[in-house]
Amino acid sequence: MSVLCLRLCRNRGFWSHLTRTLQIHSQSIRCLEETKFQTSFSKNSFCSKTPIRDHKVLSAISHGVPPGSVQGPFGLRFHTSSHNRALPAPLIWMLLKPLQKITAIILGRSIRKWWVALPDNRRQLLREWAWHRRWQLSAVTGATLVIIVLLLLTHLDDTPVTGRTRLLVFSKENFTKLAEVTSEAYMQEFEQLLIPAKDPRHQVVERVVQHLSQRNKDFPGIADVSWTVHVVQSPEINAFVLPNGKVFMFTGMLEAVADIHQLTIILGHEMAHALLGHSAEQASLSHILDLLSILLLTAIWAVCPRDSLALLGQWAQGRLTELIFNRPYSRKLEAEADQVGLQLAAKACADVRSGPVFWQQMEIQDQLRGDPTVPEWLSTHPSHRNRVSQLERLIPQALELRESCVCPALPAADPRLIFSKRVQALLETSKEPKGEGLQKVMSLHQEPAGLSAAPNNPNMLPVEASKRVNVTVE
Repeated sequence: MSVLCLRLCRNRGFWSHLTRTLQIHSQSIRCLEETKFQTSFSKNSFCSKTPIRDHKVLSAISHGVPPGSVQGPFGLRFHTSSHNRALPAPLIWMLLKPLQKITAIILGRSIRKWWVALPDNRRQLLREWAWHRRWQLSAVTGATLVIIVLLLLTHLDDTPVTGRTRLLVFSKENFTKLAEVTSEAYMQEFEQLLIPAKDPRHQVVERVVQHLSQRNKDFPGIADVSWTVHVVQSPEINAFVLPNGKVFMFTGMLEAVADIHQLTIILGHEMAHALLGHSAEQASLSHILDLLSILLLTAIWAVCPRDSLALLGQWAQGRLTELIFNRPYSRKLEAEADQVGLQLAAKACADVRSGPVFWQQMEIQDQLRGDPTVPEWLSTHPSHRNRVSQLERLIPQALELRESCVCPALPAADPRLIFSKRVQALLETSKEPKGEGLQKVMSLHQEPAGLSAAPNNPNMLPVEASKRVNVTVE
């Protein structure tokens, strides 16, 4: 969320959108207030001085419509700014998040200075007052906690497919609105890097996404999403899907996957994040933790005798919150997306046995590049090895699901065995230079054990499995 907030803050289009939204809402409020008290009529004013009874006009004023497009009573036309949406609640929270911390620091520091400046006898009186009323204060604290727990219980929700109970303070609808603002920021950021729609790489991703959508129509909410593909020319091995269905695929990821089946599994994973509402869920947890951390941050700055100790306590509090709550929860959501994404790929007739192979490839590539290995407890994602283990456990169930969807039979050659044999061959030549070894790893599994092309069969994958995905244009 902090990375998203930083991207939005650096985007000029976002700030212009925010300014226009605030301006039109201030005009709308002023207009509605004037109509309550004014009865005279002036053609030159922004608002009609006649009370407005037409609900369509009220709606047009409050939401903003193109100039001269709304006709009010007596033929008056309301000239407003262009249509602007209200700011999503998660976006307002992200913008106010730094202000909350500053307020907590100022409040805690003020309490400390006030306490230090008190005479000793006043301090003793306050301590005695608090001790004599300890039961009343405990009752108030307990009642407050009960109210908070009841409010949280009203925001519990069940995750589709997995049925896991979760907390949703922000609704998926709010995050869909936020995704519209976010996607505009990404489109401006990647404006010069987007490859054209006629590019074979774009067409491959487009067809796989649409195939996943068509084959999983029974998934809750998938039919309500309009999937749009954007392929970014970048060596970064990354892909993500926003809650509004905007798919961003980096060419580095297309070069990392070995065949169409691995690409289908990766896209199924990213689409699962969007369909399960993981962004709203993670932001809800972060919002609750931030509210609790404000109280703790105020106490740290009030209790610590010096600002340097308070800063150290604030840093420790932030790191502990990240390690104990945020990162484990993020890994949990990644594991759930792996599970649901594998099911989406299985119903799309992909060879789900290719899933563990991709993460084994990634692990070997990291080792050959000499990338430092980060312990899983410090990461927001499961380690490659743990992902392989989890997918291996899920493959039998995914194969049964694939078979129930009347998919073509899988080839006898298991891609996991093929990859294992080639790794053994690579280990025998491990003394070769790293560059040559890396090229061999990139060429692993280049003979995909996939499906043959059958365009007239809806159960087939949309692209010939005998062709590699990372095609290039001369």
